[in-house]
Amino acid sequence: MDIILISIVIGLFIAMLFVNIYFRIKVLKAYKKLVQNDVVFGTVHFFNTERMEKEILPKYPQHREDILTFVNHIRYSIKMASVLIALITAFGAIMMYYRDSWL
Repeated sequence: MDIILISIVIGLFIAMLFVNIYFRIKVLKAYKKLVQNDVVFGTVHFFNTERMEKEILPKYPQHREDILTFVNHIRYSIKMASVLIALITAFGAIMMYYRDSWL
């Protein structure tokens, strides 16, 4: 049981690392396009779609697709990292509980 839980935690950690690298590459590509075209917006706009629609997208209509791609990649990577961290924590807690009961 201990080996299985350790394997799961290691697998989840590797998955989190892969997701981080994969989305970092995607985010950096989208970010590079935005920087080259001098598109500027704040972190408030990442999580507030209404403000993004009202303040940023009308200002840069020709870069709408790049902005939305960048923001969606950021949101998705945050969600995936949160889920993987929660899973790693849960399996780590289970492993600690069973480890103490086996001793």
